[in-house]
Amino acid sequence: MDSSRHERLLALDRAHVWHPFTQMAVWPSDDPLIIERAEGNELVDDLGRRYLDGVSSLWCNVHGHRKGEIDEAVRAQLDRVAHSTLLGLASVPSIELAEALVRIAPEGLTRVFYSDSGSTAVEVALKMAYQYWQQRGRPERTRFAALAESYHGDTVGSVSVGGMELFHGIFRGLLFGVERLPSPSPYHWTGGGDPLAGALRAAERLLEEKATTLAAVVLEPLVQGAAGMWIHPPGYLRAMADLCRKHDVLLICDEVATGFGRTGTMFAVEQEGVRPDILCLAKGLSGGYLPLAATLTTDRVYEAFLGEFASARTFFHGHTFTGNPLACAAALASLRLFETERVLERVRRTAEVLRPKFAAIAELQHVGDVRQRGLMVGIELVRDRRTREPYGYADRIGHRVCLALRRRGILLRPLGPVVVMMPPLSLTELEAARLGDAVREAIVEVTEA
Repeated sequence: MDSSRHERLLALDRAHVWHPFTQMAVWPSDDPLIIERAEGNELVDDLGRRYLDGVSSLWCNVHGHRKGEIDEAVRAQLDRVAHSTLLGLASVPSIELAEALVRIAPEGLTRVFYSDSGSTAVEVALKMAYQYWQQRGRPERTRFAALAESYHGDTVGSVSVGGMELFHGIFRGLLFGVERLPSPSPYHWTGGGDPLAGALRAAERLLEEKATTLAAVVLEPLVQGAAGMWIHPPGYLRAMADLCRKHDVLLICDEVATGFGRTGTMFAVEQEGVRPDILCLAKGLSGGYLPLAATLTTDRVYEAFLGEFASARTFFHGHTFTGNPLACAAALASLRLFETERVLERVRRTAEVLRPKFAAIAELQHVGDVRQRGLMVGIELVRDRRTREPYGYADRIGHRVCLALRRRGILLRPLGPVVVMMPPLSLTELEAARLGDAVREAIVEVTEA
């Protein structure tokens, strides 16, 4: 343990690093951690303290840190080539990964367009859908519909379809207009009556009125992650897909957060038998190792971009590190681990171990709701359980609970008053029990002090 080195690094961080989604004026007072290494499901800071990575390093780590099979795949690729462009060239890892993704994706998704983050995967999908209709002779189809309190990334297009006022309100003047649909989240429904029926009625009205001007509907399937793990009632996704088919509107499913086993199946859309026109993937795609994203689509969409060179029907979009070989090699190794380690079966077992822990948490006097889908969990903290009166933004209640968890050797990151649990899929049953007990203890410590 070298405290002088720690203080030097902390001073340099404060002097030069601007952290994302972080109020830098209060950052120094939160005893910042400096992560230096990792082993399995734990992160280790520069002072040697160990922490269970309960948030999967922002929802992306799948098999744990320093996973031998992925490490070796990246090392082997380094001996060949670290990067070459896909603009006019092909590469072995990107070809093999595309084939692997098509094999596990919902039927009909046969074309893979690479980028480098969840935001860019959605940005690609939006531009793809927009240009598709222009080249199909339907230039009036320029608008998108998306849910209230949705989150699809931080680039201008993905922010436009996002619906979180806290994150996106300041950028209103930069954004294009979007048709907004109510979220069917039961806990947050304010429309009276049954949330599922009410949300679907609103969607049907919108599509009947606006379908001829819509390019696509954009959805996070089953779970609205950044909203605070808002869970959709069963049947909503299937019904929305049916409405899109009925009105010939493209369906874009953003599985950046829900994909690769997080909800208990490889992709969330599988649970309701939905085949979107466009599927957005990132985060867990590379096992959480390297920036990599993919936007999958159908032959129907792809063929609208084909033509003579002079037609300029090309999809004029790309990224320098599109299909990076190192990232693709990591992704291929990650996908092999899903099979060899029967990861999805383990996720379902671990989710069941956590269920009674959440039942105990749900009884606490300052917990309004506990929401779980697989290993995606949101615990809504409230000032008054009976009236559901929320804590104020300035209370930083979720943050305070996460600081209490840090003292217990667990790292979580809240979403406002929602304590989010999104552990690696490699979480053991023993670690799951520890995590559930510690979260309950921390909530009691902070809210009942």
